[in-house]
Amino acid sequence: MTVTTTKAVREAVDAPRTVCPEVVHDGPGVPPEYRRNTSTLHIRDVLALVGALAAALALTSLIFGRVLPFNAPLGFTVVLYLTFMALYAVLVSLDENGAAIRARIAQVQVHAIAGLLLAALLLVVGYALVRGWEALANLNFFTEDMSAAGPLSPLTEGGALHAITGTLEQITIALVITVPLGLACAVFLNEVPGRYARFVRTIVEAMTALPSIVAGLFIYATWILALGHDKSGFAAALALSVMMLPIVIRASDVVIRLVPGSLKEASYALGAGQWRTVWTVVLPTARSGLTTAVILGTARGIGETSPVLLTSGIAAGLNANPFEGPQMSLPLATFNLVGYPDKTMIARGFGCAALLMGLVLLLFVLARVIGGRAPGQLSRSQQHRRVLASRRDVERMAAGRAERGQEEPAAAPAGPDAPASAAPQATPKATPQATPQAAPAADPHAERQPGGAPMPRAPIPGAAAPDAAAGPGAGPAERPGTGPGSATGPGTEPDSAGRSDAGPRSGPATY
Repeated sequence: MTVTTTKAVREAVDAPRTVCPEVVHDGPGVPPEYRRNTSTLHIRDVLALVGALAAALALTSLIFGRVLPFNAPLGFTVVLYLTFMALYAVLVSLDENGAAIRARIAQVQVHAIAGLLLAALLLVVGYALVRGWEALANLNFFTEDMSAAGPLSPLTEGGALHAITGTLEQITIALVITVPLGLACAVFLNEVPGRYARFVRTIVEAMTALPSIVAGLFIYATWILALGHDKSGFAAALALSVMMLPIVIRASDVVIRLVPGSLKEASYALGAGQWRTVWTVVLPTARSGLTTAVILGTARGIGETSPVLLTSGIAAGLNANPFEGPQMSLPLATFNLVGYPDKTMIARGFGCAALLMGLVLLLFVLARVIGGRAPGQLSRSQQHRRVLASRRDVERMAAGRAERGQEEPAAAPAGPDAPASAAPQATPKATPQATPQAAPAADPHAERQPGGAPMPRAPIPGAAAPDAAAGPGAGPAERPGTGPGSATGPGTEPDSAGRSDAGPRSGPATY
């Protein structure tokens, strides 16, 4: 048996748990230590990239200029890329093994594809801006229409105001139709599963690849030919809605599926119904993704030309009424203006294309500002309003507690110092002439003796004797422990825990 003294225990507790080695200082002539670089990009990787690119450019120029009679820019670019990848793999193999070589080559390919897409985007946007800058530089391009300008008119006359107005009105009407229907259909597909939901999802997926000319022909055949309405901006908005609706439904359906099921289960556990859970939990949680779905649908519909051409027609003047008469849009104006042989008309067409891209960018930014925040992330104004609401709630609850405290009566003091008014009044003693109480009704479930008489029950310890057992002239029934011979003494009454409350009583307890 091992006996541990208090002193040994205290020393064991106070002893350090980790013993650090002694610091050995660098002696004279020892080079200082530097922090190791943990970055994935090293100088040798940069040198390998630059060296491979320079060697590939020199070799490709030699092949195309001296060896082979090729001069196509596309072929030069392809050969340059392939030569660069081969030389880069050779340079990396000098320092790395096979797995590292494959990883580096895949990394370069991914960055090359991203750079190619970015270059294509900049080329398209830059080409439209450069070709249309002559028209965009004039203020009249944004404030006038083409009703008083012709092919030979200079750029200081005419503009794209009619096309801007038509595009904004048509896309607004299409969004008003598409967004509620698309979100409602997406919620239906997720919250009401079944055969009909699967059928609707199949139709939506098939309509996603619907050609735009088919949507225009559908509205032209139903709204214009069958119902007898004229060509208008509203008909063009209906055609755009047919194209945008499957995009919004499909993207919203995917986003709503990503909402965690535990959030909905928690809402159900708190007593919320299915549709209240959708409105207060599912849709706010998926707000950012739903905004992206609306942006995708808008980008699909705002740049279409053929449905607008079939259902709205071409107008050279401004028509602000989308329900009557032909109405122009920016894509249709671009298609119409670039077909002219005059340079000024072509410049106006590229100006309309650049303006359309700027409008799409503006709508994208507005949509991100409105619905791009994560669930639970509040703006400054929303946080300020929440703080003010919390402060008002605290003040209201404090006032309510104060009112309840004033309304509650003061508790009566107990003990020998209590006033006489708080003491219970003594119950008058029963007189011998009092009418005897009626016998209690026979209990049908009581046990009986063989002769039929009820079997007497054993007295319950601590229970008071019933008044019916006392004969005529008997005094009031006393509580156990209040008689002269009780163990607790006179004037005391035991409680449920066996304790007795000392103090004088106003009189004997009677029933």
